[in-house]
Amino acid sequence: MLIFSVFKTLTDQEVTVELKNDLSIVGTLKSVDQFLNIKLDNIRVLDEDKHPHMMAVRNCFIRGSVVRYVQLPKEAVDTQLLEDATRRGQSIVEWLRCGVFVAGSGQNPQ
Repeated sequence: MLIFSVFKTLTDQEVTVELKNDLSIVGTLKSVDQFLNIKLDNIRVLDEDKHPHMMAVRNCFIRGSVVRYVQLPKEAVDTQLLEDATRRGQSIVEWLRCGVFVAGSGQNPQ
């Protein structure tokens, strides 16, 4: 639940998704669901020579089970908040409800 909540705060941010078949896609995160299925808009493929068939694709839906890694913008993730939430066993949703978490703000609850 923690990771899903983090992804939900990153909508409209540019992310890089590396798939298990070695395809890397950069795009704007539009949505994510509880299975970590990802919808990206305005995509581009990092290695166009290996995947020329992807050149015409602009938007895609990626099944969560085929994702190897997701690279997030460093400034959009408050790592201290995540560490605290993980340590306390709290869901990030609890932090979001309190209104203290703003992605990339550096704000930490007291």
